[in-house]
Formats: sequence, C-alpha cells, structure tokens
Amino acid sequence: MKEVRTRFAPSPTGYMHIGNLRTAIYEYLIAKSQGGKFLLRVEDTDQARFVEGAVEVILKTLNIVGLRYDEGPDIGGPYGPYVQSQRKAIYKEYANKLVELKGAYYCFCSKERTESLGNDSESTTVPAKHNCQCKNLSAQEVSEKFRNHESYVVRQWIPAEGSTEFHDLVYGTVSVENSELDEGVLLKSDGLPTYNFANVVDDHLMEITHVVRGSEYLSSTPKYNLLYKSFDWDIPEYIHLPPIMKTAEKKLSKREGDASFEDFVSQGYLPEAIVNYIVLLGWNPGTNEEFFSLQDLEKIFNIAGLSKSPAIFDVNKLKWMNGEYLRRLGLEEFNDLALPYYKGISDAEIELKKVSALLQKRIEILNEIPEKVDFLKNLPDYDISLFVHKKMKTDAVNSLSSLQAICEAMASLEPWDLEAIEETLTKVISQLGVKNGQVLWPLRTALSGKESSPGGGAELAELLGKRETLRRIEVGISKLKNTVQ
Repeated sequence: MKEVRTRFAPSPTGYMHIGNLRTAIYEYLIAKSQGGKFLLRVEDTDQARFVEGAVEVILKTLNIVGLRYDEGPDIGGPYGPYVQSQRKAIYKEYANKLVELKGAYYCFCSKERTESLGNDSESTTVPAKHNCQCKNLSAQEVSEKFRNHESYVVRQWIPAEGSTEFHDLVYGTVSVENSELDEGVLLKSDGLPTYNFANVVDDHLMEITHVVRGSEYLSSTPKYNLLYKSFDWDIPEYIHLPPIMKTAEKKLSKREGDASFEDFVSQGYLPEAIVNYIVLLGWNPGTNEEFFSLQDLEKIFNIAGLSKSPAIFDVNKLKWMNGEYLRRLGLEEFNDLALPYYKGISDAEIELKKVSALLQKRIEILNEIPEKVDFLKNLPDYDISLFVHKKMKTDAVNSLSSLQAICEAMASLEPWDLEAIEETLTKVISQLGVKNGQVLWPLRTALSGKESSPGGGAELAELLGKRETLRRIEVGISKLKNTVQ
C-alpha cells in the first residue's frame, strides 16, 4: 500500500483559527494513525492578504500543540520548497503543460471583459459559464499576442456538457454538473497561481494521499479532479469537514473576531485541553471516553469516526474540560503554571504552593487566579453585609461574638500551622455552643473580604500568618462594632 501522506496548508493571513487548527489536527492524526507522514506547506500566493508574522504564528502554534511535521518550510524535505511563493516557476511550467493538454487556455481578456462574461474568479455575481472566446484562438494568434507582450492569465477549460463526480470519505459521492463550474483563473497575470491550481500541483508533486478541508470546497472539488484527469494524475482521498458553529445559525469566524488558539492560551487554557476538545468537534471515538492525549489519539483515531454534521463550539464545555485537565496535574506542575498569575502576592510572606493546593480544585482556567487571590496581598474594603449568611445562620451580632472569641483564642496560638488552627477553631465552636458555620463563615469573611475564596477560614489563616490574620480579624471586629453598637 502507498504511504499515507497528508498536508496542513494554511494561508498566512492572521491568527490560527480554531477551524484551521482542527483541520491540522485531523491531517496529523490521519497520517500518524496509519504510520504516514504529515507535511506543512505555506500557501502564500494571495499576497494581498499576507499578514506579516503570520507564518511564525503557524509554526509556533503547531509546536505548542505537539503537531510535529515531517517536512516543512523550516526543516525542508524531498519535495520542497514548502512555501508556494517560492514555487512560481513550477506552476508556470505545469500551467503551460496543461494548455497543451487542452485542460486550460491562455486568456487575454481585459479585467472588464472577464467580469462582463462572469468568468472572473473573484466575481460576486452568478457567473455565465464557458463563454470566453480566447479558448478558440489559434496557436498562431496566441503566439502573436505573446510577441506583443499582451497581458494574459491561464484559465481552466471545463467541458460544457456532462458532470463530474468524486467520492468523499465523509459525505459519500458528490456530483456536480460541469455547466455549474466556472472556468476560473489558474495562473494570474503576475505569474502566481490561484489556490485552485497551486494546491492540485503541489498535492501531486508532494505525493499527498489524503486531502482534508472544509465542506465549503465540496462544490469546487470537481474542478480539481478535472485538473488531475487532464494531467493523468492519481486523485487523492477527499475528507471534507463540516463547519464549527458559534450557534445553530452562525459559523465560528476569525473575521468576526472569534477567539483564536492563541487567545485561548493567553486566557489560561491548556493546549492539551484545547486539542482534546477540538478533536471531539466532529469526531466520535465510538466510546464514552472524553479525555485523550495526542499520543492516545495517534493510536485510536479513525476516519470512520468523522461526522458530516456541524459542531457547536461550546466554550463552557471547553472551560469544564480545561478544569478537569488542571485537576489531573501534579501539584508541582500546577504550581509552575500558576506562578505567573501570582503577581502581587509573590512578594508577600505566603507559601505559594499552599495557595496552589487550594486553587487547583477550584478553578477552570488559569486567568481566574488573580481575582481569586488578590485579597492575600491587600484586604478589600468590604461591606459588613458579607457576614450575613442565611444558610450559615450568621448575622452581624453573632459574627462579632465569634470573631472576638477567635481573636482571643488565637492570640497565644503556637505553633501557627493548619492542624493547630483547626484544633483552636474546634474549641471555640464548642465553647460558644454553635454550629460550625457560625464561627467559620465570619472568620473566612474577615480574612478575605470577599464573597468567596479558595479556601476556608483555617486555610486562609495559615496562608496569611499569625500577625496578618489577627490584624484582619481586628478589622472585622471594628467594622461589626460600628454597626452593632
């Protein structure tokens, strides 16, 4: 059997969109699950849309998620160069050959004329097909125009009759009437190819066996097959993917500012969680398992699991999955990831690993950390209404009594560690003859000044240390006294 070879061929037009990344992941897994090769090819022939630095974003993203390509622009390979703008002479050679094979023709029409005929590849109007008379020019007439240095493009010659069909591994057999296919430009007047031509030539020369792209290309794929047939080349396996949707009616779109891979990473999502979630947007493993490493997927991925139904991008599901990934980390690893988010408290006398131990169970994305730990550096100027909690049966009066008893019991406490603090609080609860919440809630509130915190009163007291704990309790007592009295 032929070696499986796939390629990820992005255009450097901006950030890495989630849909683009999903395509890259599927291309990678199709190759690796079958012991094949995965290539990276940069399709930059549309120079008008080229964005400076976009190639670096592509390389960085693939590296972060672990998609190691076997051939590519920065590592080379036997079929290079792997940047289309560096392959200009190759496309010109094959365009001329295609003209000889009657699969294309030289078109000398002005831009205005091609638009009036509806044959302009970028026309937004419904095209009138197959009516450019340049295809009827004799060899002598073409030579004369070349001698006069007339500007021209190479345009695909499509049969006016019949239909062209192909088999897609997701959508099955797709057939399109040739009369519906426009004779689009293959080679532009500047000598650069259009996507429609370059991807066919490159896929053949690079021996690509499986082509993965969006379902929006289903209707134009017959045009690619006609090119393959004109050259008498093997046609690759096609895998068209349904779109990723923001809602049932609206597609996820980078043009509308929807989050990119880099955006999610900067928000504190783990690359492994993002990859895991994206894989499941259109692929079913056939089991109820939801968590897969890239290495797992390399072993179990199969094309049969791909769906033809659009997938809804649910950021809440991604958030949940990311939280599960965070909780499965070792404490040391989680702490290393959390450290950059501890700005402001890292210079305080607080043991950050203990902060991490509390946070790891309570957050879903890393950028939740600063808001959850800011109180450790500075006690907020909170309202005493926080002491009132219906479920805990606390109010201003009993909260004041609890804090006074805690302050007295803790004043001489040594050593200052979690076990000793918890024992002291247990004694205070017993002495006051109240429920746990009537002591622990006021303490937690006084120490954090927030509605919620990444730990209870005892854990916060241990983190803050004796002096700061007693100071904050005194602040709480003072606030409550002003109200109660």
